Amino acid sequence: MGDTEKPLGLVETRSVRVCDEGLVLDCGRRLAGITVAYEQYGALNAARDNVILVCHALSGGAHAAGWHAGAIRPGWWDVLIGPGKAFDTNRYSVVCANVLGSCYGSTGPASNDPSTGRPFGSRFPVVTIRDMVRVQKAWLDGLGIPGLLAVAGGSMGGMQALQWAVSYPAAVRSVIALATTSRHSPQQIAFDEIARRAVEADPNWRGGDYYDEDPPRDGLAVARMIGHVTYLSDRGMQRKFGRRLRRDGPSYGLDPEFEVEHYLQHQGQTFVDRFDANALMYLTRALDYFDLEADGRSLADTFSATDAAFLLMSFSSDWLYPPCQLEAVATAATAAGRTVRYREIASEYGHDAFLLEHRAQEPVIREFLAGVAAGQSIVAA
Repeated sequence: MGDTEKPLGLVETRSVRVCDEGLVLDCGRRLAGITVAYEQYGALNAARDNVILVCHALSGGAHAAGWHAGAIRPGWWDVLIGPGKAFDTNRYSVVCANVLGSCYGSTGPASNDPSTGRPFGSRFPVVTIRDMVRVQKAWLDGLGIPGLLAVAGGSMGGMQALQWAVSYPAAVRSVIALATTSRHSPQQIAFDEIARRAVEADPNWRGGDYYDEDPPRDGLAVARMIGHVTYLSDRGMQRKFGRRLRRDGPSYGLDPEFEVEHYLQHQGQTFVDRFDANALMYLTRALDYFDLEADGRSLADTFSATDAAFLLMSFSSDWLYPPCQLEAVATAATAAGRTVRYREIASEYGHDAFLLEHRAQEPVIREFLAGVAAGQSIVAA
């Protein structure tokens, strides 16, 4: 692959330590000396006001764009981040950090507990989306970045973006939230619970303390298969797989033989090679706890204390985070007097559309960011 096809070139993940004095989490426990793994693309301007924080989804990490040495694919949002792209690194400095509780360099269940020198495992505290955002704020403060031109993300990343506007209204000029919600529905919680129980059913689970033994690979693979079905759409699966068999005619056995079965098995097996079962357990719990209507507040009340402009985009075939959920966020933010632009993009890709429909997203994001950067009023439409 030539340099013209990967304009950001090689990038590296850096690490920094924050919260040495300790951070009190929503669960009430204190966590100190937190490591944050992050990447940065594009230069800071003299005023340091051109920074865009990109937040990743559940299985993502800090590597959002560019290429790592020896990698076979670029960062997870490379189609939108780089010179001349939606998040134009000729104009903006784009940063992305691995969240607290994950397994790609930031402090999580697989990290060593300073008090024991061994992986936290089941002793890791339960974290929330709000805790993740607190750590991101401490990290950006340490980098000398006082505020953000925008916070952007899809799915769990969209939750973080919305939480940023609520937790630190003076620090956020705009929010770009895609394929997300203000809180999980019972169905969304149910899917997460099934995934967690799949992991716990694996005999290698050992209550989450498996780091000296074989990990619960089979349980994690099944959990990924469950999750992956929710990321797709029925029409998209029909187009991609149909009812095709891997051989001529049925075998009349119980082993996988449909193309879709083999696809899901592949997704499950490749996932266990790169992700930690405990991270899935903790991050799905953080998703379930996320609720911008907690403490008896309405969603409009929540957004009344924010100062950001909002670009909200949903996708027509997304049944994991259906458009009605983000449309409700748009309605509430508008009622609170915020400037809101909402788009529902027609797509057959299901929830994964926020990673795949870059041609539809790019002009909308580009126009929105240009208006925010210029200090213009963003016309709701």
